[in-house]
Amino acid sequence: MQLTKQQLAEFDELGYIFLPECFPLEQVEALRTAASEVFAQHRAEVWREKDGAPRMAFACQQYSEACRLLASDERLVTPVEQLFGERCYLHQFKINAKAAFTGDVWQWHQDFPTWHKDDGMPEPRAMNIAVFLDDVMPINGPLMVVPRSHKSGALESSHDVKTTSYPLWTLDNQTVTDLVERNGIVTPTGKKGGVLMFHANIVHGSAGNITPYPRRIAYLTLSALSNAIVKPTRPDFIAHRDFTPVQKTSPQDFEEFLSREVAA
Repeated sequence: MQLTKQQLAEFDELGYIFLPECFPLEQVEALRTAASEVFAQHRAEVWREKDGAPRMAFACQQYSEACRLLASDERLVTPVEQLFGERCYLHQFKINAKAAFTGDVWQWHQDFPTWHKDDGMPEPRAMNIAVFLDDVMPINGPLMVVPRSHKSGALESSHDVKTTSYPLWTLDNQTVTDLVERNGIVTPTGKKGGVLMFHANIVHGSAGNITPYPRRIAYLTLSALSNAIVKPTRPDFIAHRDFTPVQKTSPQDFEEFLSREVAA
């Protein structure tokens, strides 16, 4: 999946791009099933909210075949290679959940400062690609993005270890206010199967979910090979140490997996 010149220009200007309904329904359903199976497990890779509900599951490509295929899917990897002009490795894979009624917030932050400070990533030549596993609506805690905020570079952040169950390098209110006054806030929403790509320095966050509608999103963090981390402090399942290029799989590989599942 190559991005068009218009899409490349949009990404450069805004810092994000949304591609609706990239994955067909039967593949999304397989990923939804995989997410439910992953979140039902009690293992170190699965982080939970303070009330015990699942918050995120790391490295599930290592113990779920559907996730493994997603983590190397050419529909996701190729656009990032196109933007970086080189091969990529998988820095991180996770599924984030916002449980119905109790899903907690994600504070305002940029991703690169965490990758830099906690993992020793040299440059913001890495990117998150989000695959919607549920319909993401304006009401169920969608990601909020500040357009063009990536042009401000890596901003000063502080380590918040209290607000939620997951520690995060976050931005202060005045910094966010100044950026929003200049650029506003957008909430990319869409049906399950949509894909959101955003720059490592885009400012983003999300409110809690008090609706009956859960919101699960699978995230690939792909980094340029020249940008391998040099001083990781977090476990390997959060910041991978395998810097070999992603060996891309095709949509046909996913279809063959689905056929095997049906046959079984």
